[in-house]
Amino acid sequence: MSSSRSWSRSLLLTCISLCLLSIARCESLLDDVVKRSNDSLLWGAYRPNLYVGVRPRIPKSLMAGLMWTNVDTYGSISRIRHACEQSEDMGYYGWDSYDARLGGHQVIDDYGMGIKLDVDFVKLPEAENGQNWALRVRGTPKKGAPEDIKTAMFFYTYLEGEGILEIQKNEENEGSRPYIVGETPDLGTFLIATKNRFGEHPTFLTAPNNFEDAEETVMDSDYYISLNVEEDDIWKMKDVLLQLLDQKIRIDLQAKGITSLEDLPPAFEELVLPNVAGNTNVQIVEKVFEGAFEFDIIYNSVPFLNVVTEDVITAQIESNKAAFKERFEQTFPIAAPFKNESSLQLFSQRAFANLYGGIGYFYGNSIVSTHGVEDAEDGDYEFAHGFENADMKLQEGTAKLDVERTLFTATPSRPHFARGFYWDEGFHLIPLGLWDTDLSLEILQSWFSLIDEKGWLGREQILGPEARSQVPAEFQTQYPDIANPPTLILALKAFIEQMKSYSGAGDFAERALNQEGDGVSGVTSEADLLRVSHLEFPELTTKFLRSLYPKLRKHYYWFRDTQAGDLESWERDAFSDVEGYRWRGRTYEHCLASGLDDYPRAQPPSFAELHVDLMSWMISFTKNLRFVAEFLGEEEDAATFAEYENNMMHNLDDLHWDEDTGMYCDASVDEYDDPLFVCHTGYVSLMPLMLGLLPSDSPKLGRLLEVLRDEDELWSPYGIRSLSRSDRFYGQGENYWRGPIWINMNYMVLSSLYKNYMQVSGPYQELATAIYNELRVNVVNTVYREWARSGIFYEQYNSETGVGQRTKGFTGWTSLVVNILSEQY
Repeated sequence: MSSSRSWSRSLLLTCISLCLLSIARCESLLDDVVKRSNDSLLWGAYRPNLYVGVRPRIPKSLMAGLMWTNVDTYGSISRIRHACEQSEDMGYYGWDSYDARLGGHQVIDDYGMGIKLDVDFVKLPEAENGQNWALRVRGTPKKGAPEDIKTAMFFYTYLEGEGILEIQKNEENEGSRPYIVGETPDLGTFLIATKNRFGEHPTFLTAPNNFEDAEETVMDSDYYISLNVEEDDIWKMKDVLLQLLDQKIRIDLQAKGITSLEDLPPAFEELVLPNVAGNTNVQIVEKVFEGAFEFDIIYNSVPFLNVVTEDVITAQIESNKAAFKERFEQTFPIAAPFKNESSLQLFSQRAFANLYGGIGYFYGNSIVSTHGVEDAEDGDYEFAHGFENADMKLQEGTAKLDVERTLFTATPSRPHFARGFYWDEGFHLIPLGLWDTDLSLEILQSWFSLIDEKGWLGREQILGPEARSQVPAEFQTQYPDIANPPTLILALKAFIEQMKSYSGAGDFAERALNQEGDGVSGVTSEADLLRVSHLEFPELTTKFLRSLYPKLRKHYYWFRDTQAGDLESWERDAFSDVEGYRWRGRTYEHCLASGLDDYPRAQPPSFAELHVDLMSWMISFTKNLRFVAEFLGEEEDAATFAEYENNMMHNLDDLHWDEDTGMYCDASVDEYDDPLFVCHTGYVSLMPLMLGLLPSDSPKLGRLLEVLRDEDELWSPYGIRSLSRSDRFYGQGENYWRGPIWINMNYMVLSSLYKNYMQVSGPYQELATAIYNELRVNVVNTVYREWARSGIFYEQYNSETGVGQRTKGFTGWTSLVVNILSEQY
């Protein structure tokens, strides 16, 4: 039995027993549990914008990545692979399995380079502090590619902060390979070595004097280079490498007197690094293979230098695959009427693994406006004619670079949206929280740490120049009075529900005491124990919520203050004269703050608007914050939130229910300043249902269910449309949220029907059940059918055909299909 598992059992059992004897001793042991959990998450594939990128959860630290290209010809080098793309010559790429505490397996079908890569990332638990890890890279020529296809693989590391990084080689051993050694204040001393497991290498002829003296040279050595690169440009490793190789080729050809393309030596001979070593902030090692190959990249913390071996890596890869499969089937079992078929299981596993593998750790500053949209005079909307270039705003002083921050977060899409989005993250954490409760809390805590002194949390986290390079300049600036749906409260609510239903530490103690063998099932492995430590030990939950509560409370009141609607200037008959809300930052065409971008709203934009979706989010926020306050014994706050909730529920009906249309609608005023409803049946109208705000016997629920099931309105064979088919804006303009089917919103409908209306007696229970059963099958079939056809998870699905569209590789909230398939809401 490994030392790590022995540690887990002894520590946690000791904690259970000693908590009864010594509070101080118990707190010390619980701190050790938290430390061990954080250590197991130290390293990961936390650079999701790259095909292969590894880093620790430490700002300004060591970064690692992999690049590759075909070297049969010179033409491929300009397309060298590094950052994730959606190019026509790149096939499927993604994770088959992934667990941040253990590692995972990724497949990359690169048609353009004629190679399929299998990449295993492995973390070795035998070393303390989560330090040791390895990459195993296997290349297989694609069908139709030459068996002797030539491939160059470039492994690089660079150091952003303080430390030492250099390439060394044992000159006494001719066959030795260069290795990277380094030291940083946070990581200590480490060594990164490579080892070829199998593979042939190209050969070329060298002729020092004349052809008769030609010798055959086998390219079985590694090539390397040490470089110093400015920190602002150090993340541009593809550009750095291309510029380096271009300069080297020019110098080589000039030295050889080659001026004609016909006289060029083979590409694989020239496209190699010049073997220059030194103590610099960038180190690159290159391997050139012919045909199939496999090699390891091994990171060793020097105190554990002999821990990571080939056999250990092989054993851990197999163990990780088995553990992932077993845990996945336990956590997300396929529920009837779907059958547990291998293709459906693979579909579900890939959806989840790619959500998990999209988690990143980011560090840097963001561009924040120093002028809010409310600074403009009435009717003069800052965004009325489009967004402003971030560089221009910085130059004119209307924006600033904020302080540098860190963020640990999942991401919507590796090739397009590899950064943090507030609107998306609450949905991401729903499946992640079921798999690893403590991981989801780490992410929640990271997000809430970004809340500023006023309570604002930026809707899009574009931290640092690398992140900004992926965003058009007009969308880089964040505005401190613009909100986003507070979906993180959904993740917190899911954790609270887990906490309520969890069996508790006593049950854990019994299981741990009865543990036998050294398997990976249940909660008996270290990783499983660390995933649920906040559920096993209520003390940790209380500590977590107490640390989060002040920020959460401040954020809530920021919403109340900055997004408040104007109920005084226009006469409105409502239970409360304060509970009404309006998204800030409207334009004529968009309301980006709502997350529903081009969904039809009142025209023209007006300060008189009240938005029913924001009112619904605020009620949900209030309900869940009240529960946290009650849990922590904050009785005065809990009573205040209960009063707010009551007032909001009354105003939801008074301000937003239109009896004529039988629908919840936005509100505004006409040209005579008389109140009017702005009704566009769709996701906005359904928000009170989606968030479970309506009583099970409410006639309004019945009206919403009827329109939801109406094929002329929202119902389609593929899922619930974002906008009614009968609306004049359906399918018009940008057509982003004007009809297409979104999986996160369909998840919200299904989740609410399942938890609030199917299993609660009422006049609409039978209808809710029928809608749920049919809709669940439709949504799963839509996503599965497109994945089976293309291997791709899409951002949205066409409401007329069910075909996937917009962003490919969108394994953010589209991965909620895993929860839908397993009925885990």
